[in-house]
Amino acid sequence: MKIGNVKLDNNVFLAPMAGVTDLSFRILCKEQNTGLIYTEMVSAKGLYYGDKKTEKLMKIEDKERPVSLQIFGSDADIMAKVVEDKLNNRQDIDIIDINMGCPTPKIVKNGDGSALLKKPELIKKIVSKVVMVSRKPVTVKIRTGWDENNINAVHIAKIIEESGADLVAVHGRTREQFYSGEANWDIIKEVKKAVNIPVIGNGDIFSPEDAKRMIDHTNCDGVMIGRGARGNPWIFNRTIKLLNEDILIPEPSDEEKINMCINHLNLLCQHKGEEIAVKEIRKHIGWYIKGMHNSTSIRGKLNTMNSKDKIISLLNDYITSIK
Repeated sequence: MKIGNVKLDNNVFLAPMAGVTDLSFRILCKEQNTGLIYTEMVSAKGLYYGDKKTEKLMKIEDKERPVSLQIFGSDADIMAKVVEDKLNNRQDIDIIDINMGCPTPKIVKNGDGSALLKKPELIKKIVSKVVMVSRKPVTVKIRTGWDENNINAVHIAKIIEESGADLVAVHGRTREQFYSGEANWDIIKEVKKAVNIPVIGNGDIFSPEDAKRMIDHTNCDGVMIGRGARGNPWIFNRTIKLLNEDILIPEPSDEEKINMCINHLNLLCQHKGEEIAVKEIRKHIGWYIKGMHNSTSIRGKLNTMNSKDKIISLLNDYITSIK
């Protein structure tokens, strides 16, 4: 599969997720052969004004490439300026993605993310200006619409295509749904029929079988996995195997999950330091061990621990107890 001039090994992507798809998690997903890695969303205004916290989100390693850097904003001039001055020369960034789907109130109240779905003319202006200055492929991620009375993904996707973007990814929910209810794959199917650029389906992919069903149902060009990858980086390799070879690899064992927790913690310590790592790993471990024997007790103990060694000792003891 190709996006612009960027060739991908496969059509199974890691979705951008704020607070989740940091460098450490992206590396683990790439080790599972993920076709395209997306960063956490990055504020165009933050980059424009040189905010240091924003710039830290842009740390990328060659081993995770190809990488799509996702930016968000609603000022077309600022977004184009950031791409032209700060992103074009970054050799570690392969693709620029524009977020037009984030539903969180703090993003929407500023007119960013999925709030843009209510302003088709502004979408046209943003995409056109970014495409005009970008030396990298430009893609856009959207939702089906603002709410059930304003389903306009097909219209928006046509505008995105006409404005020069190379791909559109569609999450099959409205902004008002957030992540509740079921994703509407029928809308993704309609978008695929309406445009000629690649369409990536997103929403309710929690297993390789889900990914296959989505592609069969929508005829989309690839899938983007978000929440289904939390605590489950194996989903990428398992999905690729099913799609390409019709082989369903067994789910990882409990011991493999715990060992991945330790690997994840070590990466976090390496990239963010121990103090931050031990706080951030808690949510990830919760996802890794969900449904496992005595997992509630383990999560409770984790919340009282403030050192890497104590957490690793707890996890190793847990491995012994479940064997």
